[in-house]
Amino acid sequence: MKEVLKYSLIFLLCMPVYNLAAQQDEPMLYIRGSVRKSDTYEPISKVNIEINGGAYTITDSQGRFTIKAKKGDELIVRHKDFETVYYTLINDDRITIEVEPVVNKNINSKFRRDIKRFNSLIDSVAVYKKKDVAKSIKFVGEALTQSNSVSQNAEAYQILAEVYMFWKQYDLAVNNYRISLQNIETNDSKLGLASAYELNKNYQESIDTYNAINKNEIGNYQLITLYEGLGDTYFRIKNYEASLSAYQKGLTIAKDHLISPKVVDLNSKIAQTFNANGKAEEAEEYFDSSMNLAEQETKKRALEEKVTVADFQNTNRNYDKEIELRKQIIEDVEVVERDSIIDNASALTPQKQNYKIGNAYALQKDYVNAIPYYEKSIEEADDKEDLIVKKDATKKLSDLFVDTGNYQKALETFTAYTEVVDELYIKREQELSQADRLRRNIGEQQNRITSLESDRALNESLVESRNKNQQIIIYALIVGMLLLTVMAFVMYKYIKQQRFANNLLALKSLRSQMNPHFIFNALNSVNSFIASSDERTANKYLSDFSHLMRSVLENSEEDFIPLQKEIELLDLYTKLEHFRFKDKFDYSITVDDAVNVSEYQIPPMLLQPYIENAVWHGLRYKTKKGHLYISIDKKSSSEITISVSDDGIGRERSKALKTEHQKKQNSKGMGNIKKRVAILNEMYKDKVDVFIDDFQDEDDAGTKVVVTLKRD
Repeated sequence: MKEVLKYSLIFLLCMPVYNLAAQQDEPMLYIRGSVRKSDTYEPISKVNIEINGGAYTITDSQGRFTIKAKKGDELIVRHKDFETVYYTLINDDRITIEVEPVVNKNINSKFRRDIKRFNSLIDSVAVYKKKDVAKSIKFVGEALTQSNSVSQNAEAYQILAEVYMFWKQYDLAVNNYRISLQNIETNDSKLGLASAYELNKNYQESIDTYNAINKNEIGNYQLITLYEGLGDTYFRIKNYEASLSAYQKGLTIAKDHLISPKVVDLNSKIAQTFNANGKAEEAEEYFDSSMNLAEQETKKRALEEKVTVADFQNTNRNYDKEIELRKQIIEDVEVVERDSIIDNASALTPQKQNYKIGNAYALQKDYVNAIPYYEKSIEEADDKEDLIVKKDATKKLSDLFVDTGNYQKALETFTAYTEVVDELYIKREQELSQADRLRRNIGEQQNRITSLESDRALNESLVESRNKNQQIIIYALIVGMLLLTVMAFVMYKYIKQQRFANNLLALKSLRSQMNPHFIFNALNSVNSFIASSDERTANKYLSDFSHLMRSVLENSEEDFIPLQKEIELLDLYTKLEHFRFKDKFDYSITVDDAVNVSEYQIPPMLLQPYIENAVWHGLRYKTKKGHLYISIDKKSSSEITISVSDDGIGRERSKALKTEHQKKQNSKGMGNIKKRVAILNEMYKDKVDVFIDDFQDEDDAGTKVVVTLKRD
């Protein structure tokens, strides 16, 4: 009986409780995860993954999925083999869903431990991806030593490439995406490689990679990502027409499938492309759409879009609109900062917005309003240790004081500027030193992983070589077996043909023995008529006999003749025997109306010896006149029976009356018939069956021979 597995779900991340009111202000995240069995870690494909009221996807053949959501959203996981699962998202860390059978004793424990260790290391990579690049790379190296399959190798190199993408090591990301694809080709890795090529300024390779992806094999979200990435690459090489075409295709799919975050992103990118191409009016229309749509997303996303539009207004010298937007950003960013951290790299920081408002006023020669915003920017930058903005704002403020004729303030501000520059220089030196150490560390770790890959490739080469030799041996054995099989078949056909030929010779020999026997008996009958001076009867008998002999000779080379012809021969033969023994028996031949004699074939002269035995050894010795019955009846839809019955003295009494010579001759005649039937059945698959028994339970027991004949 097939074992029934009971499934339970285990999440590797704890389920948090979140303030739902804050969800509207959360940024959109790319959630990646996988669904697998806990005992074998076998991935489960075609699992339904859905965000409540939002995006939808399914797991691929490796059990993996990618979906866009925000922190606090509910992830719904459905599949026919387990109950629906609901999970509240924490962040964009990988999620692993395990399906655990209660009992499975057939799994190798070491294999299970290796896979569990591998997945644990991959989870550790995801945890440290944004915190410690060296640790992440170290965990990938350890995971590769635990890998048992090309799919695990592909997963390890893919996540390593993602680590490098986060830390902006795009050349290393390219290399590792390519290694991942050499193990197993996945659409996630292809999209990642194309993006890495673009960021590494390998623009043509990026375009070629995007275009090589089969668009019929990827989900809607991945297809949007493809067109968006293709548009980004064309934008980077200033092919704005191709960029717009790609963005528009992605936008159409996003609208059709209600993927609202991507609708916002693509409207914004189309606007930026129009602006870069000198079409400000078209750009403004799309920016209006992106701003309105962004308001329906998170608060942070709405502010990010306002920053983009403000930059657009600045480029087109619409300083009043720019200032208005940046003031709105400063007011709203405080709300966003309550729920999330905005680091100095973000364009949303108050110090940057105040600095750009000051720039906008300065460009309008409104120095009175510009100065307070520069001062506010310097204050904010000082609080948040943003030396870059502090340096720029201090330099601008110093220049502004010079332009307004306030040289004392200009000198003080310039002195502060030089101090900030010195401080920034020291900080940059430290950052460069740290970056250098980081690069060396990354290089060492990557070299270690590269050596692991080289060792693995060498081992695979050796295994492949050994497997190739084994395959050659196996193929040689298979060819040998095929040759032996062909030879055996040829021998079998030859033996079968020889046996068939031998059977034909045996049948011919048996017929040649039966025909003289019949002729001898018939001539004895003619001789007896002549001896009794019954010339007229002898002439009649010879005429019928010659007719019978002609028919017998015509059929002597055939294995089977039509049943109708055999009936005619039997009638003629029985008529001849009745000539001789009129006072001993009468005979009748009956054919059932249900029997269509034209459908059946029968060996020639098969029944004649049984009729001859009935007359010569049964009816001839009967004191009273006997009867010979020949009947043909239907047994089934494909079989008939031919019965030869007599009420003569029976087999036992006939045997007692025979001389030794007669017994030998009779035995030889019956033996020939049995051999003939056996050979015919071997050649024609049991077409004929013969059964002999007593005809009745009386002194004259008689004999009954039943021949069963099958239709072709």
